[in-house]
This record gives sequence, structure tokens and C-alpha cells, in this order.
Amino acid sequence: MTLVEPIFDSFAPHAAGAEPVIATQDLGRAFRGRLVLRKVNIEVRESEIFGLLGPDGAGKTTLMQLMAAILDPTEGSCRVMGHDTVKDAYWINSHIGYMFQGFTLYDKLSIAENMQFSADIRGLSRELYAERQERLLRMAGLLRFLDRPAGKLSGGMRKKLSLCTNLIHEPRLLLLDELSLGVDPASRRELWDMLHAFREGGVTVVVSTPYMDEAEHCDRLAFLHEGEVLAVDRREALLERCAGCVYELRTADRGRAHNLLVARPEVLGIRHLADRVHFQVDSAAALAAGLGDALQREACEVEAVEPGLDDAYIMLGGGEKGAAYARPPPQLRLSPRLPERGRIHTEALRIEFGDFVANHDVTLEIRSGEVFGFLGANGAGKTTFIRALCGLQRITSGDAWIGGVSVRAQSQRLRDHIGYMSQRFSLYPDLTVGENLNFFAGVYGLRGRDSKLAREWAIEVTDLADVLDGLVSQMSGALNQRLALACAIMHQPEVVFLDEPTSGVSPAARYKFWQLIQTLAEGGTTVFVTTHYLEEANYCHRLGLMHLGRLIGIGPAEELAAALPAGTQADTIEDMFLAYIRIEDQRLAHLKGSES
Repeated sequence: MTLVEPIFDSFAPHAAGAEPVIATQDLGRAFRGRLVLRKVNIEVRESEIFGLLGPDGAGKTTLMQLMAAILDPTEGSCRVMGHDTVKDAYWINSHIGYMFQGFTLYDKLSIAENMQFSADIRGLSRELYAERQERLLRMAGLLRFLDRPAGKLSGGMRKKLSLCTNLIHEPRLLLLDELSLGVDPASRRELWDMLHAFREGGVTVVVSTPYMDEAEHCDRLAFLHEGEVLAVDRREALLERCAGCVYELRTADRGRAHNLLVARPEVLGIRHLADRVHFQVDSAAALAAGLGDALQREACEVEAVEPGLDDAYIMLGGGEKGAAYARPPPQLRLSPRLPERGRIHTEALRIEFGDFVANHDVTLEIRSGEVFGFLGANGAGKTTFIRALCGLQRITSGDAWIGGVSVRAQSQRLRDHIGYMSQRFSLYPDLTVGENLNFFAGVYGLRGRDSKLAREWAIEVTDLADVLDGLVSQMSGALNQRLALACAIMHQPEVVFLDEPTSGVSPAARYKFWQLIQTLAEGGTTVFVTTHYLEEANYCHRLGLMHLGRLIGIGPAEELAAALPAGTQADTIEDMFLAYIRIEDQRLAHLKGSES
């Protein structure tokens, strides 16, 4: 990605002469002699929510730790609330709230005990602690769980408790590193509601995130890419840079359209959605200069669409459209195909762990060649459901069939016909990329010529040729993701299960990933994917909404939104999903009331 000249604020609303809460000047940091952050110039203003956006490896955490005076800069300087982070590190440490990705809570202590400990180490009086604890926990919805151990809280509840412990001393500045990573949409919205309330109370918030859709909550944003700042501005101003440059097309041959777009120098980015191709060009006049006519000759229907922040990120980075459309897999001597290919069918599938029901009698039908998205909060039962379909989790009652083969009765027969990419990417960190591919080829029974052809295809379509000799333990999250996908698909399974596959990767890496997914689906592979990145619902043909182990909605996103009661606000996928959760919670509360 070739970087363009960075842009900075198009306006300056803070009072003239007011000192910024945070100011960096040519800030940089090196590890083992390599600069991972360079020439960072940012000002964070009082009582604003400032977002640091970028994928894993962009430098967000390093910048956060420099602002928190945990790390010293290798070059340049950083001032926080008028104090130098090197000379006045202790003062800064005691006057800010800093919540890092691993947010420290004591699992054996209760909510109340974690709050008390946080207050004690900051020297709060009993009177102040009592008043602030009640107010913070009430806002977070945790007040009625005071005696519950932190280790037994959900991911969203843990994040809210950690936020409260960092606010007990009422800091003017709050630094939150990937606050919502791994948090379900319902808890994510609650966290952002809390941050808006803090900002209204005069707290300045800096939050880092890989999720572009979270930018709507921020007053201003900084785009980070490979240790450099691409831009600092309001969301609206960033989107204005892409105005008139973003289009979508529909075609019967998306591979041909893709290759046409790749060959055009004015095209900056290409994204393959479920039923259309989203692309952007370098200027508003570019489509009129021959590209529109070329697409029309290929029977493509083209329309202009509003840009998103992913488009702004790609444009500011100089463009990343990828290579030619992924070619179909080679012909291999495989086990006979399943009688119904990639069709998935479950009937009253139930999974229990003692008294806990993880999946409540789920009945589901997925067609061969369909990209099916499974959305649900943490603990909704998504991963348990996938593991059951893969034969890795015992089914309590009901059954599931893949390609017409019963999971309960013949799970061993299915082993060579499914691919599974788990959240933790089951790779061997002490082996190289090539050695991992060789190992998984052997696991799937690929030998000789078939093994060679399968590995070559998987390497090509996941773009791993340049890293074959690299150790997995030293690779970025995006590379791990691509390798895990290569290992899951090289034996050409009829069904591929992908559990949270794109967390933390860059927009460009996500585009390439989904292009390959659409290629597999066009060839008849069924793709079953879970995600917390709700924008990815646009890549799926249909969605299944899970809540408390129950399937509460199924269908294309637009049909699910249209089926909501009149007057329901559902402008986004998140709005639609949360509306279904509210309706289900009301139904369950009514049932409980009827039984009592």
C-alpha cells in the first residue's frame, strides 16, 4: 500500500489558546532497533472522544502506552495534561484511567471487592468510594451483581467493570485500548453509552479500535497504518474525500468484472459482497473516463453509493485492490462427494451442559453454495453449535446432517468433507507456514501430486508465497488468518466453518478474505461464518440470529429488517439485531410471568 500525504483537521473548534489534553510532536518508538511508530503528531482536546482506528499491528497499543507514560518515546515527545510523559510519568500514571486489552481484574474477587481494591490503591476515602461506586455500577448495570466473582462475568460485563475500576478516582483522561474487542453488539452499545455520558461530564476519552463502524461514536479520528498516521479529522470530513468515488456493480460473472477492475489503474479498492461488487476509484471523474463504458460492455449494472470509512482508509493508504480473481481449485482424487454436497440441516438440535442449555432445539436449513452468517452475543451458543456440526461436541438430542450424512451417527465419515477455522486458529506456532501446510495436507489424506496441487492452490489464493519459511509464532494476526484459512480449504471441503475469522485485520486483508469466500461459494462450497463485525453481514446471503441458545431470526438482512414490527428503528444491521434481541427478551419475560 503506497501512502499518500497525511491530512489533518479541517476545523479547530476548541477555544483559542486552550492547551490540548494530549499533544504529541514527531512521536516515535522503536523495538529492537525497528521503528514501529514514527512521526506521530496528534492533539486530543478536552471533553472529546478521540478514536485511534487501524488493524492489528498498526501501532495503536504502542501509541496508547506512550500516552499513558508506560513507554518512553524513542524520538519526539508527548505531553499529557501539560506534563511530559518522560519527566512526569508518575504524575500522569496517577491522574489518568488506562484500560489495556488484557484489562486487569481479579477473578476470585467479587465486583464490589474489585471496585474497593481499585479505590484503596488510589487512596479514596470511604465516603467518596461509596458514592462513586454506586453511581458507576448503576450506570454499568452491575449494581445488582455486587457479590458475583469477576471470573464468572461475561465478556461485556468484565469490560464494563474494568471501565468502572478505572473511573473510581474520576480521572480527566481515559485511555481505552480496544475496549470492545470480542464484545457482543449489545454490550458494545452499552459501553459506548457509558463513554458518551462520561464525555458529557467533562472526561476526555481516547479509544482504539479495529472496527470502522465504531467511528460514528467518536468526535474525531486518527487513521493509523503500519506505525504512521494517515489522517486526523472528523468522520464526515474523511468521508468527503471519497465523495463521488465509490460504486457498486451487479453482474452474472463477478470474476470477469473483478479482473477488469484490477487492470484499471484508477481503481483503488474492490470488495466482494454477497450479491454485488463494491469498488472505489481515485477521483469522481474516473468512472466517466472509459471505465463505465467498459463495465457496461461486460453487462454490469453500476450505481454510485455513499462511501464508508473503509473506503476512506483504503484511499488514504494509496489503494489496495488485490490481484486477479481467485482461480477455482484444482482437480484432485478426493473421497466421493457427499450425497447432498454442502447442504446443512438440523432438526431440534439440543446441547446441554448439566442444567445449562447451550442450544435450544435449533432447526436450520442451509443450501449448498450459500454463505450463511451466524450472529449472536458472547455466550449465545454460536461456537457450541459449530463444534456440534463438526462432530467435536456431543449432541444431547435432535440431530444434524451435512450433505445428507448424520453428524451423530457418522461423524467420522464427515472428517474429510468439512473445514474448520476456529477463533484461535489451530496452527502450530513453532512450525513454518510451509510446514503447517504440509502437516494439514497429511491430516486430510492428501498425497503426492494431489498434495502438491492442493498446497500450491491454497498458497496462491491466500497470498502466502512470500512467507512460507516464516515461523507462525512471528506472524501478524492477518497472516495467521490467511494461513488458517488455507489449511481449512486445501482439501476442498463441501462445507467450511469459520468462527470469528476476520477479527482485527485490515480492510484490505478483509476484502481479499471475502473475495476468496465468494469464489468458494460460487464453486458450490457452503460457508458457515460467525462474526462480531456486523458490517460483514453484507457479505452473507442469509443470516441466523442467535440469542441465549435460541435461533430467533433467519433470512437475508433486508428481509429480517422488514419483518420487524412497524415503527422499529433498524437503519443498520446492529439496530436490526438488537431489535430482535429485545423482542425475544420480552417474549421470554412474558413466558416466565405466565408460568409464575
